[in-house]
Amino acid sequence: MRDVAELAGVSVGTVSNVLNRPDIVRAVTVERVHAAIKQLGFVRNDAARQLRAGRSTTIGLVVLDVRNPFFTDVARGAEDEAARDGLSVVMANSDRSPEREAAHVDYFETQRVLGLLISPIGDLGERLERLRGAGTPAVLVDRVAGSRSLSSVAVDDVEGGRIAAQHLLDLGRRQLAFVGGPADLAQMQDRLAGVERAAAGVEGASVEAIETLGLSFEDGRRAARALLARHAPDRPDALVAGNDLVAIGALQVLMGEGHLRVPEDVAIVGYDDIDFASAAVVPLSSVRQPRDLIGQTAVQILREEAEDPSLAPRNLVFKPELVIRESTAGRA
Repeated sequence: MRDVAELAGVSVGTVSNVLNRPDIVRAVTVERVHAAIKQLGFVRNDAARQLRAGRSTTIGLVVLDVRNPFFTDVARGAEDEAARDGLSVVMANSDRSPEREAAHVDYFETQRVLGLLISPIGDLGERLERLRGAGTPAVLVDRVAGSRSLSSVAVDDVEGGRIAAQHLLDLGRRQLAFVGGPADLAQMQDRLAGVERAAAGVEGASVEAIETLGLSFEDGRRAARALLARHAPDRPDALVAGNDLVAIGALQVLMGEGHLRVPEDVAIVGYDDIDFASAAVVPLSSVRQPRDLIGQTAVQILREEAEDPSLAPRNLVFKPELVIRESTAGRA
């Protein structure tokens, strides 16, 4: 900054004002300082500036699986909201590994981020409460907080599973299967519970839980191949998938390798309503989550808690919506 000030013929304080409060500096001076910055290739040290100010402009975001378009849409919503206040979002991928998740949380803490958004693998309540106590707020994303000391933004996954299953039951399907996993993931447990709740009220209806190792296209393909290995009467006539990737993977195998008709032989409902859902070979019925809105709302809460640590935690739960397409609509 001294070099810039010398070249521009102004004080170091004026350079600081140009960088931080240009509205109080004459336009001709701002132009001269920026010309000096460009000539010298000056880049200010934001780490030092934030340390002096005692406030970061970075938000950490830890997601379960960066390959899942659901999380990229959440991240996009978070970035859009953060950008309105001159903040940035840095995303890290836990890949459902507790060790990687812990390392990311530790890293963001050492970097003194403004706050942390996280879609946790298990129960991180105690760890995040300590983080909050040290001055770094944390908001759970796509997960309802089990503790009253943490804020969260999520969707009612029990209701999402219920409306998916109820749609299939209303179409006359009775042998339902829930395909998703791992089984210890809270979102999968809630979605399965919703499917079971809907089936419990219909005579003759059954629900089979088919656990997958993950929530990728290949996990859906493997599950579908296992179903094709069964005798036809032992196969479900409807699937509720843990997410759209699993649903599309299953759809590809059931139709391509099994030569089954969708929805005539088996109806399929996905979850998340990602862009791929409507573009599948048979457009996929899916439970829609407000993905961008989840990210935006999480940043809003985080920013407010960073500005006022005395705010009581909030737990916002959005209602899901069923979008009906050809993967279920062909049979009344």
